[in-house]
Amino acid sequence: MENIISRHRNLTVLAVVLFAQILGLAVQVKQGTDRGTSRLIRIWAVSAITPFAKGVVHSSAWFADTWHNYVYLRTVRVQNEKLRDEIGRMRLEQVRLAQDASQARRLQTLLGFKEQFISQTMAAQVISTTGSEFSRGVYIDKGSRDGIKPDMPVITSDGIVGKVLRVYPTSSLVLEINDPSSGAGVILEKSRLQGILKGSPSGGTFVANIMADESIERGERILSSGGDRVYPKGLPVGTVARISPAGTFLNVEVKPAAQLNRLEEVLVITKIVEKSPEVTDQNGPVRATDILAQRLPSVPPPKPTAPAATPQAGKPAVATPPAKPNGEPAAKPVPPPETGEQTAVEKKKPVATAAEKNASKSVPDAAKPENPAKDTPR
Repeated sequence: MENIISRHRNLTVLAVVLFAQILGLAVQVKQGTDRGTSRLIRIWAVSAITPFAKGVVHSSAWFADTWHNYVYLRTVRVQNEKLRDEIGRMRLEQVRLAQDASQARRLQTLLGFKEQFISQTMAAQVISTTGSEFSRGVYIDKGSRDGIKPDMPVITSDGIVGKVLRVYPTSSLVLEINDPSSGAGVILEKSRLQGILKGSPSGGTFVANIMADESIERGERILSSGGDRVYPKGLPVGTVARISPAGTFLNVEVKPAAQLNRLEEVLVITKIVEKSPEVTDQNGPVRATDILAQRLPSVPPPKPTAPAATPQAGKPAVATPPAKPNGEPAAKPVPPPETGEQTAVEKKKPVATAAEKNASKSVPDAAKPENPAKDTPR
């Protein structure tokens, strides 16, 4: 190596000088880019390092894909098996819930219960608030000209908001559920306890009229009960946030389902239809009378009675007296009275002559039957 450098010392020095000049020029010279000017040395350095960086990134991505798609596949298979089992359980649960729902509809039909169904709504825009700390309400851009009336429920896709308090020609005031003067009938989803949702002066909501000995879980959903005749049954209201005793009752604080402080668009329920749930079958709808007929026990048909003895031709029927209950033999049948026709027939029979009588007497005893009572017809 030293021999080569010593032999070509002048060329080596020239190459080093040229490299130093080029490096100095690259540091001094600037090149314009889209985001301003940049030194030429930086552009060269980036251009030289970029292929190596790309190679490292692509290699790491390839190794990561290989790990996740092949080596890590065993864990994915286990997760897939668990998901399949969960899907199977959910399908069974779905079948059971469908059967329970069908049974509930049949019972509601049988008992004549009616449900409230939302049949018509109107979208409205929130234009302002009441601007008071003592009242909670918003103004919407729909009024009496649009068919809005007082006490119409106002909801969002998340849950109930409140009800229409005052109606103006082109706007309406909606009283929110967190207002101290508001109230709504609610029911807890799991425990099925009913209460009244009220608002507090601080803007919170709570459920009143729940006894202190009841068991309630945090996070339990609260739905509208429909008992206030304003909100339809089953709409989401909120969840239980905190539970604290307050004498004989519980103070159940509620986190509203709808974001009452960020309302922009709402829905006003303009029409509610009450109707009984219909139970459908393969052959058509099942009526409540059919269900009631299936529930009631059937009456057994009457037992067939013995037909009366029909008299033979030319002979009147003989009346047979019933047997006595104490086991005594029944009385002998009473022969019917002689009629004129019967006496006339008997009179027409020929009278046996003396020769016939002597012939009957001459018959030996062996020819006669041993038990004449058995051979003679009854």
